[in-house]
Amino acid sequence: MTTVGLIGSGNIGGTVARLAVDAGYDVVLSNSRGPETLTDLVDALGEHASAGTAQDAARVGDLVVVSVPLRAYRAVPVEPLAGKVVIDTNNYYPQRDGNLPELDSGETTSSELLQRHLPESRVVKVFNNIYYKGLAALPRPSDAADRSALAIAGDDAAAKAEVTAFLDRIGYDAVDVGPLADGWRYQPDTPAYGTLYSATPTDWEHPAPADAEKLRAALAAATR
Repeated sequence: MTTVGLIGSGNIGGTVARLAVDAGYDVVLSNSRGPETLTDLVDALGEHASAGTAQDAARVGDLVVVSVPLRAYRAVPVEPLAGKVVIDTNNYYPQRDGNLPELDSGETTSSELLQRHLPESRVVKVFNNIYYKGLAALPRPSDAADRSALAIAGDDAAAKAEVTAFLDRIGYDAVDVGPLADGWRYQPDTPAYGTLYSATPTDWEHPAPADAEKLRAALAAATR
């Protein structure tokens, strides 16, 4: 794997792109406003970054990160993502996305909606529960005592193994939560969301490491 495609290049997508470039990957960035609006970010990332359309990022990415507001998930291109591992960073925020009854009722999860939209892709949920400043600040070498862990969920074991390897390369351990249906355990309003990686629950601006043991405890404490 050499190229990471980014469909959505905001705070989380742009941060993942930086971590990927630092780890030796090429990245292709895209957003809903067009490649020309990504010039500053591409320049900041350097020669291993380029900008294109969402179709471009989907087509050339060996691994593709979808980081768009949930309300826009149906705009994610389907055909060029067939057979690929797709990382979903999304969360459901009704105040932003509008109310979705199947999510309000707990009938399904946001990542399962994306998986239904991409039936031939292999979706893995990760990066949705960490503030982008923490994501940028907390990568550590694999042997570091203060290495943080991120939760992953997915229905394809091989896809989760690929994502685990990607996380390791960019500086994180992975905790496998199970299938996409269990992704609710680290969505908003759960103990594993956000403040797990903060110095204090009210201070998201100052990141603090959270290892696999701490993450597992928070996941186990989640209730619906």
